Amino acid sequence: MARLLRVQFEGAIYHVTLRGVERRNIFDNDRERERFLDRLAQDVETHGVRVYLYCLMANHVHLVLETPKANLSRFMHDLQTAYTVFYNRRHQRAGHLMQGRFGAQLVEGDEYLLKLSRYVHLNPVHVGSARALGLKERIAALRAYRWSSYRGYVGLGRPLEWMSETPVLAMMPGKASRRRREYRMFVEAGLAETDNAFLSALKDSPLGLGGEAFRERIQDLHLDLLHRHKRKEDVSFRRVGAQVPVQAVLDAVAQECGVDAVSLRRRQRGSFVRALASRMLLKHGGLTQREVAAILNLGTGAAISIQLRTLAAAAESSPRLRDLLARLDRRLEAQPRRKAQGTTR
Repeated sequence: MARLLRVQFEGAIYHVTLRGVERRNIFDNDRERERFLDRLAQDVETHGVRVYLYCLMANHVHLVLETPKANLSRFMHDLQTAYTVFYNRRHQRAGHLMQGRFGAQLVEGDEYLLKLSRYVHLNPVHVGSARALGLKERIAALRAYRWSSYRGYVGLGRPLEWMSETPVLAMMPGKASRRRREYRMFVEAGLAETDNAFLSALKDSPLGLGGEAFRERIQDLHLDLLHRHKRKEDVSFRRVGAQVPVQAVLDAVAQECGVDAVSLRRRQRGSFVRALASRMLLKHGGLTQREVAAILNLGTGAAISIQLRTLAAAAESSPRLRDLLARLDRRLEAQPRRKAQGTTR
């Protein structure tokens, strides 16, 4: 599968992740962490990027940043290349240090940015042996951890000059003089009660973390990018190129499932027929999730995402459902196709 294209625009906010090859360390000591932060500070100035927060772990890095100049890829290329050269020379090694490409999830501001900041800052006490500590010990470990922006945020250390804390702290209630304290209370409350809804959103929305309208906007931007570059990419099973007519897809699904085509537009408890129709319209019909939602009376593109996740989970444990998917794929691959007329909206 071709790799995802980067959606970049002025003022975009990203949750960026870097991971070591095969989960190996990318930092072996404090000198290397210091070198990474030094280089980060240098590239922030060079590229005009605003770093909201960071967290360095032994084998991975979290960054939350804004790109006023729409230049994420260039910024990250320079940062990764410079640090990899330094690390390889120091350890007399060659080759890749990072695992594949960096992760970059677009983030909506306000609520989602605030909750993401808590997730990133809690990372040091959510991994390894720290998870087994009591609440007081985990809070102490969090406050003592030197290699994240948390200490600066809550007034336990001097904020770094190149950091941009204001967008996150401005979301705290009360006077400016109390916001660091309010932020500390907000973050540390996350140790006592897990925000499962946020964690699910973080995991299930790889392109964009935010509300439904934001996620649909990001998906549309990504599909536009695919179309402009004329690249074949399996984004929600969408195809660019020759497509099977919609009615032919619906008829094939209805016949294989033993139902009438009209029923594909009605809710049926305990049935996967609309989920199957969604998958086949995306994969073989070349439609967007929003277009499929309109055809199947499912409301929004986000509803299609839910249908697809449910179908995928069920297929993992159902040989019968996997066989049905395979039959539909074979049948639609053999269908006459019409030439695509570009991305519809």
